[in-house]
Amino acid sequence: MKAIILSAGRGERMRPLTEHSPKPLLLVNKKPLLQYHIEALSTAGIKELVVNHALMGEMIEDYFGDGDNFNVNIKYSAEGNAPLETGGGIKHALPLLGEEPFIVVNGDIWTDYDFSSLPEQPQGQAHLVLVSNPAHHLDGDFCLEGDCVREKGEDKYTYSGIGVYRPSLFADTEMTSFPLAPLLRGAMRAELVSGELYRGEWLDIGTPERLALANNKAKKTK
Repeated sequence: MKAIILSAGRGERMRPLTEHSPKPLLLVNKKPLLQYHIEALSTAGIKELVVNHALMGEMIEDYFGDGDNFNVNIKYSAEGNAPLETGGGIKHALPLLGEEPFIVVNGDIWTDYDFSSLPEQPQGQAHLVLVSNPAHHLDGDFCLEGDCVREKGEDKYTYSGIGVYRPSLFADTEMTSFPLAPLLRGAMRAELVSGELYRGEWLDIGTPERLALANNKAKKTK
């Protein structure tokens, strides 16, 4: 099974920290944020990784190289200076990901989620990991009824940025910039998205304040 770590975001809310460094290279307890995902995926037996990148992406390639130092094999999907959004970024990387379902991990989260618990073959087009709504996103994203993810329902949870996707989810899309959420909502309406609720450590590193919180948590769990 392969995985893609999405690392092409501009990190505008993290400025000035991201003026001279891409967000995935920001340090959490003296380690680049991206390295946590690489190590966790490797521990889970996921050795074939794809990392997409855009602005200053060459710094990511210089730091991680081919992944040999981290016991993985890394290939890069470069988007240049015009990021393709989440959906477009995955579509662009599909030739590197192959024809089987693959793991998607947002590069700007910090978590202790065990990637080995993800299904290798989702029931439908995708399997999403949801989390309780953080203070900055109290309205949530999707609902979970049993193991079925839906657009609407009584209780909404936040998409963690971790999931398993089938390449066929992107079959009718163009090679251009587009968001992922509309594809997922369409699959949900067809009851083709399964999910789970994770209650462990998880942070969306979207601001310097949340980066500082991740640093404190990482120090305690080291």
